[in-house]
Formats: sequence, structure tokens, C-alpha cells
Amino acid sequence: MLYINWELLAPYIAPGLSNPIAPLIFISYPITSSSPDDPRYAKGYLDLVFLAFHIVFYSFLRQFVTIILCRPIARHFGIKKQGKLDRFGEQGYALLYFTVMGAWGFRIMGQLPTWWYRTEHFWIGYPHWQMKPELKRYFLMHAAYWCQQLIVLLLRLEKPRKDYNELIAHHFVTLWLIGWGYLTNLTLIGHAIYMSMDIPDAFLAFSKLLNYMGWHRLKVVSLAVFLVAWTYFRHYLNLVILWSIWSEFDLIDESNRVWAPETGAWLVWWMKYQMLFPISLLQMLNLFWYYLVWRVVIRSLRDVEVDDVRSDDEDDEDDKDTDSKDSKED
Repeated sequence: MLYINWELLAPYIAPGLSNPIAPLIFISYPITSSSPDDPRYAKGYLDLVFLAFHIVFYSFLRQFVTIILCRPIARHFGIKKQGKLDRFGEQGYALLYFTVMGAWGFRIMGQLPTWWYRTEHFWIGYPHWQMKPELKRYFLMHAAYWCQQLIVLLLRLEKPRKDYNELIAHHFVTLWLIGWGYLTNLTLIGHAIYMSMDIPDAFLAFSKLLNYMGWHRLKVVSLAVFLVAWTYFRHYLNLVILWSIWSEFDLIDESNRVWAPETGAWLVWWMKYQMLFPISLLQMLNLFWYYLVWRVVIRSLRDVEVDDVRSDDEDDEDDKDTDSKDSKED
């Protein structure tokens, strides 16, 4: 509303003065010399303003989705216990977010030379100072999401799960990769990592929702699809990216020397490891969760109705408390 009011009134009160609300909502630093058919954007300090606004935006969006949208759906499927209502809302929000961002990332990759993980283009033409507008907005909105999720975890706004420490480590590593990739113009490889995370996470959230809804047989099918997606995206493609960092980092061809001296040869000796280390940490965390996923699969083969192995024991305590209250009311 502030943005709209400024746009309507400023031409009469302060003509020519830029809208101070715009950097909160829209990306900044368009490159005026770029082609109108292929606009490009640079980086700057106003990106932090955009980031801060969208952390607040995601906080409100998360509450709206989990409470206003998901809670009535959960009650429709007979979920009454507070712990499960909270978990259902969290997974509903995760499904919505990762589905939208996964589809958007897929669309953006179709506009990039890195289309389906053509890893040599991570390095050819580096440094990639200029970004397509969709790529910049996508990158910053993802950064805001992970910042907001880290705040939720650190403040314990969600009840900690059994893998709480691993989740904290995962968020720190993700933000390390995001910040590093953005500052050093590695947004193409950063986008590829985003893609490898978002798509399987959408399948994971969907499987958990089916479990809470009681659709256990369909959940097992969904879990099998998720397992294939997770294996391909979170392990195979992640290893492809690691191989590219190790093998293609110093790629030299006839027309282009990646990391040529005029583009910053001083980065060569340490930058490879600065990327290799956090992505390797991410892969180790993925392997930890892969182990948990296989536990769920094995239990599913024995018994169709299985629980979420990442849920903490406190949910059970909440459920017992709620049961006792319900019995008293009855």
C-alpha cells in the first residue's frame, strides 16, 4: 500500500523522486547498457534491503499457510492433536514453497546455458557479473527463505526434531553457499544447487502430508518416487557438481581460459576448495538423511503405516496430553 500510495501521489507532491519502497519489493541495479530484449542486473547494497523485507514476508506467509490454509485441511482429515496439526502445517508450507521454487528454478534453468547441468558453463565466461532479472530475484528470495528458516530454528519457534543439530548445520552450510556464490558471481552453480535441493524436498513434504492424512498406501508410492528423486538430485547431481568443481574449474579451451589472469588469477589457488568444502559438507548431510529415508522405506515394506522418523518424541507427549484433555471433556 505504501508503494502504491507513493506511485499515485509522488508525481503531484515530489515529481521525479524515486519510490523508496521499491527496493523492498523489486530487485535493484538494472544495467542500462543491456539489451531491452535481454535485460541484466548487477549487485549492490540495496539487495540487503530486498533480503530483509522478504524475510519478514516469508514470516507472514508461513503463518498464513500453516494456520489459515493447512489447519482446516488437517482437521478435515481427522487430525486434532496439536503436535500433528503443527507438523501438518509445516509440511504444507514446505510443499507449497518447494513446488513453486522448484518449478521456477526449472523455468530459469531453461533460459541459461547450464540447462540440464551442463557444468562447463559454470566456469566458461566467468566472472558472471550480470544476472538475468528472474535469476537475481530467484536467488535473493531463496536466500531470504533460508535466513527466515534459520531464525525459526534458532529461536525454536518449531519444536526441535531428532535431527535438530543436522538441520542447523544444513542451514548454515546453505547460507554459506548462497552468500559466497552471490558475492563471487557464482550464481549459475548456486542456481543448480538450489534445483538439486528443491525438487526432492517437494516430494518429501508431499509424502509426509499423505502420512498425516492417513493415506498410507498412496504414501508408500509417493515415498518410492521421492526416493528416486532424492537419489538423483541430492546425490547424483550433487556429485556431478563436485566433479565439475574439481575437474572443470581450470578448464581451458581455444577461445576462453576460465580464470584467466586478467579476470582474477589470484582466486585460483583457494577458491576451488572454498566451494568444494561446503558442498561436500552438504553431501555428507544428505547421506545422513539418506540413511533415515532408507529406514522409512524398510519400515514401509514391513508395515504400511509408518511415522515420520524426523519427528521428535515431544509430539508423542503432546498427543498424550491432548488425549487426556479430550477424555476429560468427553
